[in-house]
Amino acid sequence: MLGKGVVGGGGGTKAPKPSFVSYVRPEEIHTNEKEVTEKEVTLHLLPGEQLLCEASTVLKYVQEDSCQHGVYGRLVCTDFKIAFLGDDESALDNDETQFKNKVIGENDITLHCVDQIYGVFDEKKKTLFGQLKKYPEKLIIHCKDLRVFQFCLRYTKEEEVKRIVSGIIHHTQAPKLLKRLFLFSYATAAQNNTVTDPKNHTVMFDTLKDWCWELERTKGNMKYKAVSVNEGYKVCESSVKLKDAVFAHCYVLSITQWLASKRSSINRRKKEKPHLYLEGDLRQFGLPAYFVVPTPLPEENVQRFQGHGIPIWCWSCHNGSALLKMSALPKEQDDGILQIQKSFLDGIYKTIHRPPYEVVKTEDLSSNFLSLQEIQTAYSKFKQLFLIDNSTEFWDTDIKWFSLLESSSWLDIIRRCLKKAIEITECMEAQNMNVLLLEENASDLCCLISSLVQLMMDPHCRTRIGFQSLIQKEWVMGGHCFLDRCNHLRQNDKEEVPVFLLFLDCVWQLVHQHPPAFEFTETYLTVLSDSLYIPIFSTFFFNSPHQKDTNMGREGQDTQSKPLNLLTVWDWSVQFEPKAQTLLKNPLYVEKPKLDKGQRKGMRFKHQRQLSLPLTQSKSSPKRGFFREETDHLIKNLLGKRISKLINSSDELQDNFREFYDSWHSKSTDYHGLLLPHIEGPEIKVWAQRYLRWIPEAQILGGGQVATMSKLLEMMEEVQSLQEKIDERHHSQQAPQAEGPCLLRNSARLSSLFPFALLQRHSSKPVLPTSGWKALGDEDDLAKREDEFVDLGDV
Repeated sequence: MLGKGVVGGGGGTKAPKPSFVSYVRPEEIHTNEKEVTEKEVTLHLLPGEQLLCEASTVLKYVQEDSCQHGVYGRLVCTDFKIAFLGDDESALDNDETQFKNKVIGENDITLHCVDQIYGVFDEKKKTLFGQLKKYPEKLIIHCKDLRVFQFCLRYTKEEEVKRIVSGIIHHTQAPKLLKRLFLFSYATAAQNNTVTDPKNHTVMFDTLKDWCWELERTKGNMKYKAVSVNEGYKVCESSVKLKDAVFAHCYVLSITQWLASKRSSINRRKKEKPHLYLEGDLRQFGLPAYFVVPTPLPEENVQRFQGHGIPIWCWSCHNGSALLKMSALPKEQDDGILQIQKSFLDGIYKTIHRPPYEVVKTEDLSSNFLSLQEIQTAYSKFKQLFLIDNSTEFWDTDIKWFSLLESSSWLDIIRRCLKKAIEITECMEAQNMNVLLLEENASDLCCLISSLVQLMMDPHCRTRIGFQSLIQKEWVMGGHCFLDRCNHLRQNDKEEVPVFLLFLDCVWQLVHQHPPAFEFTETYLTVLSDSLYIPIFSTFFFNSPHQKDTNMGREGQDTQSKPLNLLTVWDWSVQFEPKAQTLLKNPLYVEKPKLDKGQRKGMRFKHQRQLSLPLTQSKSSPKRGFFREETDHLIKNLLGKRISKLINSSDELQDNFREFYDSWHSKSTDYHGLLLPHIEGPEIKVWAQRYLRWIPEAQILGGGQVATMSKLLEMMEEVQSLQEKIDERHHSQQAPQAEGPCLLRNSARLSSLFPFALLQRHSSKPVLPTSGWKALGDEDDLAKREDEFVDLGDV
């Protein structure tokens, strides 16, 4: 466990253990000298939610310094959540807990949010899984949103302990079938009760009209077209029927042999792990029903390899350059298949090498960038810094915290992602180049980098509706495997990689550095990350649009049964009341002023240059066709061959990047134009609100970001009040008063963990634990001593 090692360094001795032994249990001390009486607390169930098991007389611990306080109540497990029902002894009234989630309570844990379960046996902490021979006296649950719950089962009946512990382990860790998720139970039960927010104008990109609208908005409709070749998912469903007449006759035998080997391979895997294939082998087919391709590209080419090897449009810049992505062709050993693939790519090259397309730069994210394994390993180490069981553990690890943070490499991964996005932005903005992102399935790092580039270059994506539409376009319709990457089915831990959480962390860095540029707040990003694990929304619970529509009945043959309608996470009224939703909107954001038609004509060219504030002088490049310079390298890449590292890491590229980056930061920021983050070491910070919000020792009472925001809001209200008085004199009519979030009015009562904590207890422990003084020596000695590096590999 983290923090159980020796505090301090230099071979110092441990502090002696206290010799006093108490024969009175902590639970017996803090019962206020009265019998433990269980109050009947109502269990609120969602439509379709069923109670599975429960246990009474469970003590939920609240850690405070060295003593253990707790609240008695019932611990229940449903097919949606684990919930504790007890007496709320909070010092705050319910009216003051202003940021309440209507779906998930303070003591609720959705089954998908459970990360690890531990049991304490004779003061020893062990991981719980499978069937247990002995049941623990204490249950510890670590959550994916970094909450830690501790339940004492010492006074619970033995039969109830067995039932609740076994039930929680089974329903949170056993592999599941997709159709057994609570998502479907809720959709069936609440089919007539689904209410959508009329103010939600998020573009879902599930119709051809949505894609045409996006092409028109970005002025990309001159070079690109929206296609419906996959309408009804015909391309996806032809994945096992590659009897396509476009293949040359001389390769028919090779194709037949290849198909037979593929079928036998899939059948063999089905026998070995049948639960992984019950829902259909959809992982590799992420094409949405509608998407955008270069105009000259024949639509029949899309069907050749089920969308693989096809440049798919993501976004167009004001100067005509575009961001594209491509999934690699299947890796084959057969020479005949390789020849077919090469001919296929040559055909794409010949079709669209002519104008209006300019130079295309390929970015191979599979081989020249991060690996999913790196992201998974870094986050596994990083999250351990915040999964704190008690205050003692917090203070024991505090002295080594920065060493542990650095060794996790999570902040470095964020820096690398932002740097890569800036490099691509420079190519498009300064050099007028199209950029093609290449990845095996174009559904992980392609989603991440393309979204960051658009966030930096397109001010529309920095509005709340624009940001939600961006996630719909690049992540949901882009085929990001949320089901696997979040491990919702608990089928393969190796597939669980927090790529989307990494994206949100990168976005937070931009929001933190440039707050006025974003219409949404860091609280919005935090609750969005929490929504990953709430299975009443369909947004983050499928691997592809094809998988979603197939399982929702929209592709089924049963015409009598209605297709299920699922909620979208973008309807925030499902989770929060209007008063709480004000915390999701940034009061400092100012919309871009709309110009009259006459002004637009006169300022059009100037406006376009404002989007590229610190442009470096771009070198005039000869008119070359699509792939003309990089065709051979791209083909080798797509066919699984190695590509020279010199292509992507030349000195000229680094010089262009540094010049572009320094030039932009040397000028004043246009919050409605191009936006670049600082990526120097100290500028990449820990997303404190998300990661530290459940650790009371980390809070600043009456301080932090909430105090700054409160003062700014007070100033804004004063200015607005003066403006209204001026308007009254002119119009003799009182204008309606627009209020900022009233939740921030009294910042003295709030903490830096707001809105997830108001007046949480404040630990009286010193910044440096007293147990470490002897090992660390004198203060003068401590000031000269360097922080010791601790490897997290064994944690």
